[in-house]
Amino acid sequence: MATLTVWKFETPAGATNALQTLADLQRQHLITLIDAAVVTWPVGSAKPKTRQANDLVGRGALDGAFWGMLFGFLFFVPLVGMAVGAAMGALSGRFADYGIRDDFIQEVKAKVTEGSSALFLLTAAVTRDKVQEAFAGVRMELITSNLTAEEEAELRADFGERADDEPRTS
Repeated sequence: MATLTVWKFETPAGATNALQTLADLQRQHLITLIDAAVVTWPVGSAKPKTRQANDLVGRGALDGAFWGMLFGFLFFVPLVGMAVGAAMGALSGRFADYGIRDDFIQEVKAKVTEGSSALFLLTAAVTRDKVQEAFAGVRMELITSNLTAEEEAELRADFGERADDEPRTS
């Protein structure tokens, strides 16, 4: 089963750096990246920039059209105006087909802000201790996932988040 996770980083370059680390881990056969995408929002930019990571991962179950629709839906709705409202309504109907929950969309929109970045990952076959080791000292926050509550709590603990969901300061 594939796992979808969304990680927030405190800097615009954080997600890109993390993806590079994951690509290195994939070359070592410590993780399988099915698909990935990065959202960066540099300080002073009006909106975030998105990039699918198809150069680092194999073609997965989700393709560029999906990522494009998801990011358009997440970050550009307030900017497109009422003329595109009907089209966005049709898009939201389309997301129901993919099983994207409204609370997922709201969580991501609320947490990816100017000066930060996010990494959307679809992964499988993770050697958890080695991946955790590679990210020791990296400040990141798990925004959301398709894991059970118990699995998500374990993942948060493995990557250094306290029980109150605040990232560790170490």
